[in-house]
Amino acid sequence: KRAKRRGEGRRVGLRRSEKMALCGAFAAPLIPASRRARCSGTCAAKARDGSAAKASRRRLLPQMRDAATVSERDGGVGVGSGKARTAALAGTAELNWAELLFAYLPTRCFVRATWTRETGEWTELALEFGAPTIPLHIGATALHYGQSCFEGLKAFHCKDGAVRLFRPHENARRLARSANRLCMPEVPEHMFLEATRLAVRENVEFVPPYGSGGSLYVRPLLFGSGPKIGLAPADEVTFLVMVTPVGDYYKGGLSPVFAQVCEDYDRAAPRGVGGAKVGANYAADLLPNVLCKTAGYPINLYLDAVERQYVEEFGTSNFIAIKTDAEGVKTYVTPDSSSVLESITNKTLMELAARDGLRVERRKIDIAELRDFDEVAACGTAVVITPVTRFVRASGEVVSIGDDPAAVGPTFAQLYKQVRAIQSGDAPDDAGWTVDAFASH
Repeated sequence: KRAKRRGEGRRVGLRRSEKMALCGAFAAPLIPASRRARCSGTCAAKARDGSAAKASRRRLLPQMRDAATVSERDGGVGVGSGKARTAALAGTAELNWAELLFAYLPTRCFVRATWTRETGEWTELALEFGAPTIPLHIGATALHYGQSCFEGLKAFHCKDGAVRLFRPHENARRLARSANRLCMPEVPEHMFLEATRLAVRENVEFVPPYGSGGSLYVRPLLFGSGPKIGLAPADEVTFLVMVTPVGDYYKGGLSPVFAQVCEDYDRAAPRGVGGAKVGANYAADLLPNVLCKTAGYPINLYLDAVERQYVEEFGTSNFIAIKTDAEGVKTYVTPDSSSVLESITNKTLMELAARDGLRVERRKIDIAELRDFDEVAACGTAVVITPVTRFVRASGEVVSIGDDPAAVGPTFAQLYKQVRAIQSGDAPDDAGWTVDAFASH
């Protein structure tokens, strides 16, 4: 009982083997020595049974099962144990929602499936409880050759009480494109949708409550888990979906930042993997990102790798801008480059901008054109929009956007509000972008 209460208090699950291991430590003062000896022997014997431990950790589920209730068994004790998985549990985890950062926090479980070349098929989706770790072969291609790609999307507790994912179909399609680029099998769209919905349902307590400003960040991950010493695609591929509650990527939300133009490093090369959401692209940004932050800038902007003249994208976000012509017509501008990842947030903003009567242009942007823009911002899943009002170049030149460095431009402020209103359910989803995590599909 003490072990169970301790597990619930920490908001993590305890497997049967873990509860047996904790038995001696928590119950020793309460159990007579003779019974304690028998208990220790039994616990040790069961702990040695690897198959029992594995069964306690995993539950296999049909890929397209839509039931909102999952029974707790085989030691899967955790938040909401024994309760129906419903949207009403959103925000019930014991967290300080107002202080959430964009950082990892442990949740209840994650989703896993495996593909092998031998079968050519995916296993059923499985829920993994306990420690947020997996066994991985030391020869896995993800470790040696970077055969790994991922996605990022969010789930929101909405005004009407529902919990909805934002544009998961787009993430499924982009993951498929990334998988093809890295010679991995596609995750079928229906499987991706059910896996992300399942991960949200089984961790619904960690969805920040409506009005808190937070969301449940959903991270699907696809990687080569089979061993290869020579360069070749893995014969085994693993698909995971993990979730964690997050606040704003940049503390303060829709607040302008200053950016550094990264002129000593390139993010991606033409005809490389810049257009796919692969881990290697982010690895290339680690050092420049650290140097940028050390210099006092929260964000860095990359130029093209050939001519070093055209804007590509920010380290982890697309570049977007607003430009007004002599007739007062506003144009939404974003770079056209095969080395730039196609942002789902950028796609959303472009569609909303067009609906609002703005021109939308995807084209080359000369770095010298920065000073002609009325508004500039970074956009992505984590931030939606982060206004940028100053750019600092290696020469020391400072390019100012707008007159007030602390002011948010009116066009991006309006677009930001529109996106957040749809995500939170404060505005109707006329385009059908959101997907209910609990409704039958």
